[in-house]
Amino acid sequence: MHVITRKRLLEFSKKYSNTKESLDRWYRIVKNTDFTSFSNLQKTFPIADQVGRLTVFNISRNKCRLIAYIVYARKRIYIRNILTHSEYDKGKWKE
Repeated sequence: MHVITRKRLLEFSKKYSNTKESLDRWYRIVKNTDFTSFSNLQKTFPIADQVGRLTVFNISRNKCRLIAYIVYARKRIYIRNILTHSEYDKGKWKE
């Protein structure tokens, strides 16, 4: 899969260094796997959730949430947001 954009991962991990390893692992897995559907993705990320057209990943033992829009046919993952758990709970990302 092509991740657009890795820059968001790097910026978030600079701000929250305790998530760096988990975000890097997520990136390596996604970059080296071609997911064909959400059910296929859940084989690798069983606790990922589908929220409307977005996919939510729990990262770093639920310390943060990565919200992405995935186009399976084009093998692209667009990172919309990376939020701490408390930021995610506020729900503003849904707007």
